[in-house]
Amino acid sequence: MLETVLAEPNVKMPPTQAELPCDDGIPMETQRHKLQMDILIDTIQPWLDQRNDGYVGGNMFVYYSLAQLKNQDFRGPDFFAVLDVPKTERLSWVVWEEGKPPDVVIELLSESTANNDKNAKKLIYQNQMRVSEYFWYDPFNPDDFAGFDLNSGVYQPIPINEKNQLVSKVLNLALVRWQGIYRGVDTTWLRWATLDGELFPTAQENALMAQQKLEEEQQRLEQEKQRAEQEKQRAEQEKQRAEQEKQRAEQEKQRAEQAELQLRQVAINLLQNGMSVEQVAQLTNLDILQVERLIN
Repeated sequence: MLETVLAEPNVKMPPTQAELPCDDGIPMETQRHKLQMDILIDTIQPWLDQRNDGYVGGNMFVYYSLAQLKNQDFRGPDFFAVLDVPKTERLSWVVWEEGKPPDVVIELLSESTANNDKNAKKLIYQNQMRVSEYFWYDPFNPDDFAGFDLNSGVYQPIPINEKNQLVSKVLNLALVRWQGIYRGVDTTWLRWATLDGELFPTAQENALMAQQKLEEEQQRLEQEKQRAEQEKQRAEQEKQRAEQEKQRAEQEKQRAEQAELQLRQVAINLLQNGMSVEQVAQLTNLDILQVERLIN
């Protein structure tokens, strides 16, 4: 007989994301930090949409231990990505619910956070959360850009490759620095790209590319219309030339017939005036038989 074991009534289950705080009320450092976070999240989202799994977030709590709830000293990363998890909305990322920490984390440095991001937070990502890859970037100092991957439990620097990229092996994507305008701000942005260097486009760039494709298609259709019109004109001209050739041939035929009639009439007149068949044939270049037929 099987014995039923009841759970201890006093065992307290860990809190869920619905029970945990999801907002600390601390705003982003600057507008540029907010825009930098947006360009990282918004441009990678279409790539993630092509997968059946995965999640990206930013500036939201990542809960990795119950001790963290007591300390309340660790704010969520500016950007994080996780693969091999269901696609669903989250209030926060709770490791004991999800079954894994983020795979990739990016922190955006500022004067007030740089020291913590490069030291205390880095150690938390390395030792407590075991985040596979950690990157940092300073939106106001593009040279302060670094990446690390977890190797035997310790972060090892990721070298910048010959394409000036830091490659995420987990995502099989590259992080690149790009000089340009995003939402009205002209600076050097950190962006996602393929390993071949093709940037993941922003919504504005997608709209611009769509507009360019539309204009190119309209131009192609207009060129096709013009070519069709030109072909129609050439066909009409060919038809007119053929008609003119037909008319010229008919006129030549009529002239030849008239000339032959006139020649025959001359030959008849000469015969009637007493010239011999041979003489008429010689004068008119007609065959003797043709002249004789005129007599008969």
